[in-house]
Amino acid sequence: MGAALLAILSAIVGNKVIMTIFASVVGGITLYVAGGINRAKKEKAKQDAERLAARTEADKIDQAVAGMSDAEVLKEQARWSRRKS
Repeated sequence: MGAALLAILSAIVGNKVIMTIFASVVGGITLYVAGGINRAKKEKAKQDAERLAARTEADKIDQAVAGMSDAEVLKEQARWSRRKS
């Protein structure tokens, strides 16, 4: 049985048409997977940008409600950044 299987595999590998089709299928699958990964990365970057914009807007609203000037905000941020170090 092992010799027969080896003979079949040898015939398939030796057939240029079958190997070309196989290489095309593998290449197509590879491109499809790579495209899916790229689409997922683009979607995540888009979501991250939207979250950052929303967070920035929320910070501006919080500062306006608190009545803090830009200088006061920077002073407060500097105070907290020293504590985390």
